[in-house]
Amino acid sequence: MTQDTVRPSGPVAPAAPAADWSLVLPLKPLALAKSRLAPYAGPHRAGLALSFALDTVTAALATPGVARVLVVTRDAAAGARLAALGAVVVADEPGGGLNRALAHGASVALALAPRAPLAALSADLPALRPAELARVLRAVPPDGRAFLPDSPGLGTTLLASAPGRPLSPAFGDGSRARHAAGGALELRLAGVESVRRDVDTGTDLGEAAALGLGPYTSALFARMSRP
Repeated sequence: MTQDTVRPSGPVAPAAPAADWSLVLPLKPLALAKSRLAPYAGPHRAGLALSFALDTVTAALATPGVARVLVVTRDAAAGARLAALGAVVVADEPGGGLNRALAHGASVALALAPRAPLAALSADLPALRPAELARVLRAVPPDGRAFLPDSPGLGTTLLASAPGRPLSPAFGDGSRARHAAGGALELRLAGVESVRRDVDTGTDLGEAAALGLGPYTSALFARMSRP
């Protein structure tokens, strides 16, 4: 997750049930999202950004152990589509970039479920598979923080924290090193490529397509591929 994608410590709460994760996803206004896809996608750039988010949220909501998915966005049209899938849309994005948006979404998630484990997830995972995301969430230690690096190995697609632990997001270019330096455990798992393959470029999208795109992105990708 990069800037192109869109707390306070307290007493440690008792461990939450395994099937109670809150996931927070950031989404920029579609007119601004996925700027690096412009040379490849042209007029379809905003549509791809929305399709990525729709597929990511659909898969996240179908993941065993996930109780709620919150999307932080000030794009009303995108928010309406995501809410129709069952996401909780946090419309009052505070501004100030990706990490402030995630911290705000985390505070809303904690207000809804203060004893639930929490994770920030990239909204541009169009090949996301529920079974793979469930494996990643099960690998998070019950009393700390952990993260999953993206496919290139420089960024982060998921950052998770146990109940009572601050999320402390540090996304953006080079976030893998920052999250590790901040004390989060790096999850080294095989067979979870759909959770690691975020999409910022045309090459990324081709790799996600090889994994198998979700229905929203697949439909748009097919239209873009026609002569």
